[in-house]
Amino acid sequence: MIEPRPPECQRAVVDIAGAICEKHAMNLPRRQFLHLTAGAAALSAVSHFAWAQAYPTRRVRLVVGFPPGGGTDITARLIGQWLSERLGQQFVIENRPGAGSNLATEGVARAAADGYTLLLVSTAHAINATLYDKLNYNFLRDIAPVAGIIRVPNVMEVNPSLPPKSVSEFIAYAKANPGKVNYASGGNGTAQHLSGELFKMMTGVVMVHVPYRGDAPALTDLIGGQVQVMFGSIPPSVEHIRAGKLRALAVTNATRSEALPDIPTVSDFVPGYEASAWYGIGAPRNTPAEIVDKLNKEINAALSDPKIKARLADLGGTVLSGSPADFGRLIADETEKWGKVIRAANIKPE
Repeated sequence: MIEPRPPECQRAVVDIAGAICEKHAMNLPRRQFLHLTAGAAALSAVSHFAWAQAYPTRRVRLVVGFPPGGGTDITARLIGQWLSERLGQQFVIENRPGAGSNLATEGVARAAADGYTLLLVSTAHAINATLYDKLNYNFLRDIAPVAGIIRVPNVMEVNPSLPPKSVSEFIAYAKANPGKVNYASGGNGTAQHLSGELFKMMTGVVMVHVPYRGDAPALTDLIGGQVQVMFGSIPPSVEHIRAGKLRALAVTNATRSEALPDIPTVSDFVPGYEASAWYGIGAPRNTPAEIVDKLNKEINAALSDPKIKARLADLGGTVLSGSPADFGRLIADETEKWGKVIRAANIKPE
């Protein structure tokens, strides 16, 4: 079996055909010349399509900008395994943490646009676009959206010693005690931090942000009472909530979470509030549309699979299916939304 030509060979075909056409153009009748050039273009198009249809013919790297074990990594490995089984080539997860995922993103942005280097895209990318003044890439320009995977709400949770038992009671309590309520996050500029800042902007409460180096130490101090509230990730929080070590006031998504079905949403009390983490797949810009569409189709097939949906539900999230354009609109909307919060609160990276 002859493998379809890779991109560099396709370009060579076009160049050779072009050279032949140029050499003989003066000696050929106009109709014959046009026929020859049209044939060269058609050869390139067919070759390109065949190459994309055969994708992948070797292993694919799926780059994650965070260490193993977190939500981004778990999601990447779940989808990577599915794609490996469906497409017959290994999708290897490559963890490349550093600079809030910027190192990984820059590497993918500069990679060949051939579908063999992909990026696990998350809320951090929408935040970083404004949080960092100088980046060596432009995310909206340099990374092509492929497919969404999951949307995961945070949970507004308090230490049980705090009197409020609902969001409305918490707002009243915080306004009666301005500056005396400390809220924790896994770090400056994280989704948890911005969830708290958005809450402050929309309610007018005054809270003091206490950043930690990760969710685990923040949760430890919340349980210990050193801080009073956190807009935490559901997976590491849910067992503490069920054990009564933390009190969940609301989830931050627009709809209730299957992981905490009895807990209302923040928007039930603060209309229009929505803050969630989301994950998807991106690729270097100019990646062939046929490859993007093929990946999108397979990822959407995964999101329709009962076992995959159950695994994603265990993470506290809901599937984020749709076209590449749908995912692109989400990224653009989230970039604009968090940009406004970052500028209003004058948030700077650590």
